[in-house]
Amino acid sequence: MTASQPLAAPVTGPLVTLRAPRDADAEPLLAILSEPEVAEWWVGYTPERVRDEFIAAPDVTRIIEVEGECAGAMFVLRGDDPEYPTTVMHLFIGTRFRGRRVGEEALALAIREEFAAGIARVTLDPNVHNEGAIRSYERLGFRRIGVLRDYQVRSGGHLEDALFLDLTRSDFPDGPPLPQRG
Repeated sequence: MTASQPLAAPVTGPLVTLRAPRDADAEPLLAILSEPEVAEWWVGYTPERVRDEFIAAPDVTRIIEVEGECAGAMFVLRGDDPEYPTTVMHLFIGTRFRGRRVGEEALALAIREEFAAGIARVTLDPNVHNEGAIRSYERLGFRRIGVLRDYQVRSGGHLEDALFLDLTRSDFPDGPPLPQRG
């Protein structure tokens, strides 16, 4: 996998804006990654790791912003083999932004960008126990493909499975619809 192109300009939906990371995002990202409900799935983040993986990687990182505030982030990892036009995405949202379909809108916006760039398939691999995220992804149109056994090292060093999900451009040629609100 390689990185996608850095965002030339923010991508904006009705509620969510996806944008490149800034130095000022490090502190809010660390705070979100330290929330117990987020840290359960995103294990072991330190200030250095946040800077290295998010802030110093504008070609991979998309900050998820809501009403001018950092609400979370996503990784967009585009494959470099033209025979397999696939992008892998990972995202997290702060707990106070949940319940508003922020993650679904962020994914829909990012997927539309990837499909417009010629990508044919987007995959996700949430922990099998992360039921809320899985329901959200399936509402967006992702399909269950299978289980990735012993996939993620968890707090304490044990391994847990992940659910492999995908969504293809043939499912939504222009990208998935934005979540309905109201």
